[in-house]
Amino acid sequence: MTGPAPEVQVTEAGTSGPLLLCLHGIGSSSAAFAPQLAELSRHLRVLAWDAPGYAKSPDPEGPLDLDGFADAAADVIRSRGTSAHVLGVSWGGVIALRLASRHPGLVDSLIVADSSPGSGTDPAKADAMRRRAAELAEAGPRAFAERRGPRLVSPGAPPELVARVVDTMAASVRLPGYAYAAESMAAADLREEIPAIAAPALVLCGDQDRVTGVEASQVLAGALHKTAYVIVKDAGHLANQEQPGRFNAWVLSHLRITDRLPEQEF
Repeated sequence: MTGPAPEVQVTEAGTSGPLLLCLHGIGSSSAAFAPQLAELSRHLRVLAWDAPGYAKSPDPEGPLDLDGFADAAADVIRSRGTSAHVLGVSWGGVIALRLASRHPGLVDSLIVADSSPGSGTDPAKADAMRRRAAELAEAGPRAFAERRGPRLVSPGAPPELVARVVDTMAASVRLPGYAYAAESMAAADLREEIPAIAAPALVLCGDQDRVTGVEASQVLAGALHKTAYVIVKDAGHLANQEQPGRFNAWVLSHLRITDRLPEQEF
């Protein structure tokens, strides 16, 4: 079900340069992009959303599927009267890919980090994804985040990062939005549509990603025609938070090629 795209909360930074829209993972919010909002906004106009039903965004009026989330992201771009480069992490990467497929005129390029073609590629993964909503309902956001958050970073991540990831998740996830997100991910298998995506892409993955993993990112990179593929050293599933310096440098390099950022911006 898609229906009218819901209103969402958007955090903004930067006053000039190309537009970059950041889409967070299934257990997060715009807070996940604090390192990008702080650093990349020196070169870009950076937007980071709270997906419908997450954090400060209101609950959608009815169920959203992957098209519904992609359409909501499209509305954020349209509201700025332009097109955008789109950075998606994990579930946000799946939304970004559908956005590029569904609204190609709005997407200048893609940056897809620690993502996959969707959980629908594997029945066991899809079933596990669908069970998450019941787990959240039973455990509550804080216990749910304490159980899941530590796996999102590498085993050697500093305790303050682990705490920040857990706190962000606990403050961001709630029903019914999380259930809609989990179902959208469980139903997604983008393998057939990805090769038709025309936007140039950068695919990144932490070398210690224990969630989607390096192989899933390799599938994306192999299917996208105009793509560069980067392994981020010493990072888990949240490479943009665990190694922000390296991650941001790759994003800027990608945008230098795709949007001709001036050399002196680096």
